[in-house]
Amino acid sequence: MSGIEKKLQKQVVQASQDYGLIQDGDHIMVCMSGGKDSYVMLHLLQCIQKKAPFDFSLTAVNLDQGHPGFPGHVLEEYFQQVNVPYKMLTKDTYSIVTDKIPIGKAYCSLCSRLRRGILYNAAVDLGCNKIALGHHRDDIIETLMLNILYSGQIKAMSPHFLSDDERNTVIRPLAYCSEEDIQALSQECAFPIIPCNLCGSQENLKRKKVKGLIDQLHQDNPHVRGNMFNALRNVRPGQLLDPKLNLALAAKSQIRSHEEL
Repeated sequence: MSGIEKKLQKQVVQASQDYGLIQDGDHIMVCMSGGKDSYVMLHLLQCIQKKAPFDFSLTAVNLDQGHPGFPGHVLEEYFQQVNVPYKMLTKDTYSIVTDKIPIGKAYCSLCSRLRRGILYNAAVDLGCNKIALGHHRDDIIETLMLNILYSGQIKAMSPHFLSDDERNTVIRPLAYCSEEDIQALSQECAFPIIPCNLCGSQENLKRKKVKGLIDQLHQDNPHVRGNMFNALRNVRPGQLLDPKLNLALAAKSQIRSHEEL
């Protein structure tokens, strides 16, 4: 095992322990897009599965969304090669996205929303109690910045949450892993990467701008990414300006004061 693989395995295990991601008896649907993140996620989960002191099962699932020329056979051959149970789904969301979204606008929001609904239904059909997504540390801090700058909200991505339909538990095993390390392991393992061609030509997406901003700040201070991520784990509610939150804290303080009298 290489040093980078050992590091990433340790981070996945730590995230699981911190947030209860992987537990005895889990049947986890591993969402596989064909990108580096999902390949690394499946690889690490399979490695951990062999060593864990409890039993859990994995089913890899790919959704062919109707992108022209999508090489689904590449993923299917990989699943067979690594001996993981799998399911190949087909649903043409590509036509819906390209029809609804004007040229030049970001497809990601609608594309991911349609994909989520299909995958949530598939998890129920397959009897999976958890759905694993391949978002990593950099995705999380970029989402934080996107929400602050463009949505006026302080929120990011939770490593463990209940889906909106309340039928599925969603986990992000790579929450502690950096994109740089994931890229390094992907290259080391020579995974057969399938690029997302749907939005690859949309160079001016907000996420790319935010990513570039963080990269620039990180060049000046190599602790920037780590500090942003740690900020999400070190929240001081009393120092924020949410009126409802502050009123709740004030009411709690008054109750404590009365109890002390």
